Amino acid sequence: MLLYAILVFAVAAIGGLVLASSVLRGKLAPWAISVLHALLGASGLVLLILVVLQGAAPGRLTAALALLVLAALGGFFLASFHLRKQVAPKAVVFVHAGVAVVGFLTLLSLLLA
Repeated sequence: MLLYAILVFAVAAIGGLVLASSVLRGKLAPWAISVLHALLGASGLVLLILVVLQGAAPGRLTAALALLVLAALGGFFLASFHLRKQVAPKAVVFVHAGVAVVGFLTLLSLLLA
């Protein structure tokens, strides 16, 4: 299940790059990609939660989950701008992406170890 979570997050990250490029150009991101990005992120979180609930989760897995939940909260904040038809602040996009990347790399380190 860990491998599936990593794959889901990787695909979500590709969508995140498209969304970030729109924001960095001062444009609203496409809704379809925003929704897909959110659904993939949520699916990845559910998979990680299931892995943690199976028990004996390493500390890095719990840390990755915490970071990715934090990134998801940032995503909700970014979505609030989108709902108001405003381009999100670039700084928030960078923080959201940075936290998500660190969480993803922490997760990936479990697979590569």
